[in-house]
Amino acid sequence: MALNRIDRIKEEIKRELTSVIRTIKDPRVGAMVSVVSCDVTKDLKFAKVFVSVMGDEKTKKDSILGLNSAQGYVRREIANRLNIRNTPQFKFVLDNSVEYGIHINELISKLNSEGDK
Repeated sequence: MALNRIDRIKEEIKRELTSVIRTIKDPRVGAMVSVVSCDVTKDLKFAKVFVSVMGDEKTKKDSILGLNSAQGYVRREIANRLNIRNTPQFKFVLDNSVEYGIHINELISKLNSEGDK
């Protein structure tokens, strides 16, 4: 029963984080930042947020630095939007799964085109 509650809270935090990140005015945080997933501890004290950033390595690194420096703002906004007892402390981590999926798809397409010859 508790796992269902944590899962619902994770999804709610993920949805709200997506809209909060769009309001961050830090120039390091680009427009192509999306929340992939969010892992929250059972006591709701900490949350690891996996974000995907489109761009080069410098853009990705700058976006993560910008998000981590805006932790206080993000936490305050989430606390205002959600009615939960503890608002987690966020740690933003770069997730390359989207780019990895695109790379694998390109490899499969390449193999398929070579197989047709």
